[in-house]
Amino acid sequence: MPIITISRGSYSRGKCVAEKLAQRLQYTCVSREILLEASEEFNIPEISLVRAIHDSPSILERFRHGKERYISYYQYALLKHVQKDNVIYHGLAGQYFLRDVPHVLKVRILASMDDRIAEVMRRDNVPHRDAEQILLKDDEERRRWGVKLYGIDTWDSRLYDMVLLIEKISVDDAVDLIVETIKKPVFQTTPERQKMLDNLVLCSKINALLVNYSLLIEVRAKDGVVTLGNVGEVLRSDSALRIKIENMIKEIEGVKEVRFIEKIRGQSEHVNPFHNIG
Repeated sequence: MPIITISRGSYSRGKCVAEKLAQRLQYTCVSREILLEASEEFNIPEISLVRAIHDSPSILERFRHGKERYISYYQYALLKHVQKDNVIYHGLAGQYFLRDVPHVLKVRILASMDDRIAEVMRRDNVPHRDAEQILLKDDEERRRWGVKLYGIDTWDSRLYDMVLLIEKISVDDAVDLIVETIKKPVFQTTPERQKMLDNLVLCSKINALLVNYSLLIEVRAKDGVVTLGNVGEVLRSDSALRIKIENMIKEIEGVKEVRFIEKIRGQSEHVNPFHNIG
């Protein structure tokens, strides 16, 4: 069965669409849970990840490879979660983190500014002008985060398979449209696609471990063989570190062999969360 990501702005009814869709399909619906899993997996305070999301992008730049570290932790937690299949994710940048998974349906939910303003006024008990300023600021911050952290503009419709405006169509209409779309063969899980996802999870886990050593190198995996490419001067000159890295990776379940090469050529199943980062 498919994996669905739902991108949404604040007060756009995207969360409501995700929850109703999950109920209809009997899928797992996740968002903040990924933060908790990343926090537990890599033993970092959840509040640190929360601040990394909501504070200025400059916060991450204060730390060596802070941005890459955050991305690698979060991506691994999300990939590991969707590896189980039948998942709807409506959190951060799902269309970015799952871009290499072929059977993901990527949906963007929009709502008119007037409807969003009315919702803010109702929930926060603020006047029209204040509600509008709240939304404009929030939209700009989210967009800036997307460009700064992931190198993507979340408002770019080309990132999504479907863009739905909750105005003439209702939340229930949106759910109906998504349910019909995921029946298409292109979004079904096949043994080949599941194997590809399994390899992506493995590569993502290795990347999350390597970034702790300030190693930003390309990782690929296929049939239990892990290839590290563009290894750089550090691993070429430090044999002790190289052996340590090799032994660490070999301890991961499913890894049969580790190879170090100067440059990876051709296509194979892999994930590299650091390409395209601006």
